[in-house]
Amino acid sequence: MANSTPTPDPPGTLVISLDFEINWGVRDQQTLAQYGPHLLGVRQAVPAMLELFAEYGLHVTWATVGLLFFRTKAELLAHLPAVQPQYADANLSPYLALDAVGEDEAHDPYHFGHSLIQQIIATPGQEMASHTFCHYYCLERGQTLESFRADLQAAADTAAGQSLTLKSLVFPRNQYNANYLEACRAAGITSYRGNEQSWIYKERSEEQQALYKRGARLLDAYVNLSGRHTTRWADMGRSFPYNIPASRFLRPWSGRFKALEGLRLRRILNGMEQAAQRGEVFHLWWHPHNFGQHLTENMAVLRRIAEHFRRLQARYGMQSLSMAEVAERLHSLSTSAPA
Repeated sequence: MANSTPTPDPPGTLVISLDFEINWGVRDQQTLAQYGPHLLGVRQAVPAMLELFAEYGLHVTWATVGLLFFRTKAELLAHLPAVQPQYADANLSPYLALDAVGEDEAHDPYHFGHSLIQQIIATPGQEMASHTFCHYYCLERGQTLESFRADLQAAADTAAGQSLTLKSLVFPRNQYNANYLEACRAAGITSYRGNEQSWIYKERSEEQQALYKRGARLLDAYVNLSGRHTTRWADMGRSFPYNIPASRFLRPWSGRFKALEGLRLRRILNGMEQAAQRGEVFHLWWHPHNFGQHLTENMAVLRRIAEHFRRLQARYGMQSLSMAEVAERLHSLSTSAPA
């Protein structure tokens, strides 16, 4: 029987999710010669972010590629899923490039992240979540529901081996696939990060990417083309697993666009303010490797965001929740609603 006393509506909420992938997330687009310094910079960026998150009491979801969990290559090879995606574009599959992986984290900081994962789980308020096992692309030709299920199971088993339970999911490259939500539910996933409600951000395969859409997303980071994308709690609670949509991607600091930095930051702060005032959710996301270069400048921007959160917390009672905590609150709201 439902509780006759409804749970009060939650206050405005800041959700932060990070796509933690190192080279597994960029290997099909960038070479180590091109992007290696950004990936090595993750080793300094993750501790710096964790220190700031702890300072401001920010709860953060780290959607982590399962292949990063291992200590050695031998351990990694022993845990590969039996069913793997057979992409039409073979370059998309990391399984065909395992020969290039080193023996362990000390010898190959691009493909192992166990020590960083240990720092994350040791920091209060941080959630370890899934970015799939192999940075799986759910909209590419050749992959199937069967291989997606095997991938989720491999990620869950790997995390369980380190006493972790993965409850939240971020689809790699934001390739959301509604046909796969039942598999997510069966794997224990309670929430996922959906895409912003705009043609600019509609999920698409790599083949469907277009230069004008990339340009529109870049412009939207500085000028309000698509809205602020705050989300009502009631809208998130309409289906399960719960969709906690993205609001804004925190683009890395760029010297080329230095004159526009104020506009980029204002887009984020205004969205946070709207969520705080309306009792809605603002979901900010980025990759740790976005901070791999220009760490000082990127951390200065992140501190401005954290300071704004603190002001909104004092004025409106804004809270910081991980994706799993949002899902728990949504479940509580649904069970307390009048019958």
